[in-house]
Amino acid sequence: MDQLFEIISPNFLLRNSFYAGLVIGLVCPQVGIFFVLRRMLLMGIALPQVSNAGITFAFLLHTLGWHFFPHVESEKAMALTGSIIFTLFAIFLLAILERKGKGFTENRIGLTYAIAGAASILFVSWNPYGHSEAISLLKGEIVTIPDVYFWSTLAIYGVIFIFLTGFHRNFMLISFDNDMAVAMGKKVIVWNILLFLIIGIVISFGVMAVGPMVIFGFLLLPAITAKMITRGIFPFCIISSVIGVFAAFTGFYISYRFDLPTGPIDIALLGIIFFISCLIKIVIPKNRTH
Repeated sequence: MDQLFEIISPNFLLRNSFYAGLVIGLVCPQVGIFFVLRRMLLMGIALPQVSNAGITFAFLLHTLGWHFFPHVESEKAMALTGSIIFTLFAIFLLAILERKGKGFTENRIGLTYAIAGAASILFVSWNPYGHSEAISLLKGEIVTIPDVYFWSTLAIYGVIFIFLTGFHRNFMLISFDNDMAVAMGKKVIVWNILLFLIIGIVISFGVMAVGPMVIFGFLLLPAITAKMITRGIFPFCIISSVIGVFAAFTGFYISYRFDLPTGPIDIALLGIIFFISCLIKIVIPKNRTH
């Protein structure tokens, strides 16, 4: 219990990492529900990898002497810029190809994931100075997050959460029934662009903070689990974030208590919650038949 009180103390040394994890656990599932509703789960896997490729590419450019930002944190700023550019480009390219019906969606997303993964490895191989930073992101080692990145992540995720909440009905409508949205006179293209921008920003900032593996887990696993055990959109959305925050809080405590990497612990907890939910889903109908 002493370690639990230490974690929630305002003077806790790793408070930025702790609270950043909670924010990600709250907001990412709210974005992940749209992947589930649109049946785009593979994109939720591919886009964090694309974002990581953008980060490693930016590190490589920085090493080669391309300094776009003259201030002290230029390397980090370049990495975030590379992440955003790569992620948004991939989202809109996949969306355009989907709209034009060019090939199978699964093939395109699978190809995107493979290319992004290979590119990340190559960029790191060509840039030994960024190797440790990239490996840390891949492992999901949420240890130290500087104040500037914590507050910027908190501000961006907070604005996005408010925006998603305020325009929840519109985003849900275009995701759940696109034809009905058109019939109701909604500007579907505009709302889709806004949603893709939100997805790109959430993934880019999240991957910079905690790595692609952790973002992938918090985007998809809480939403998939909540969809399986709830009925109705409102419970689906609430339970998704409850699962995310619970996993982030418990995962950080276990990580701190037993000196384990936080990211993998978070994903393992989300996996355990998913499998327990599967068992409950299987057992409860059987009990009802007796």
